[in-house]
Amino acid sequence: MTAGASLRRLLLTLHITSSVGLLGAVAAFLLLAAVGVAAEEPGIYLAMNLITVYLIVPLAWASLLIGTLQSLVTPWGLIRHYWVVIKLGLTALALVVLLLQTETIRLLSDLPAATLASPAWTPARSSMVLHAGGGLLVLLLATVLSVYKPRGLTPYGWNRRSA
Repeated sequence: MTAGASLRRLLLTLHITSSVGLLGAVAAFLLLAAVGVAAEEPGIYLAMNLITVYLIVPLAWASLLIGTLQSLVTPWGLIRHYWVVIKLGLTALALVVLLLQTETIRLLSDLPAATLASPAWTPARSSMVLHAGGGLLVLLLATVLSVYKPRGLTPYGWNRRSA
């Protein structure tokens, strides 16, 4: 099933907007996480929690859902091309990791400064940098796949093409 050009353009616009917004929000989170490791300032973790709850999580869901819908109504399809399948898998994986990290982010935002400075919380603070950096790399890889669209049909794509 393919949609008309107007709907495809609308979905493409929404997908690009949510994806670029997500990329920017994750970059801001990474910056705050890096400063948070050095500064041990609780206000930074409060800002990180706000960015996560009100920007990153909604934009990640929007990007995944709009991208999936977009693939279903365009000739690219959801499972016809390897680049679409890989991009879907990367986005879903990033969302799962994000959702698993939200509790740690919330906990860090609730800690008083004295507790936050404790060596016991250093691994959690450092993991914010690691996860945000990894998330940014995954999003950049998804962007590269979207732009270059490497060739390669899945077995389903080959069957659909020959039918």
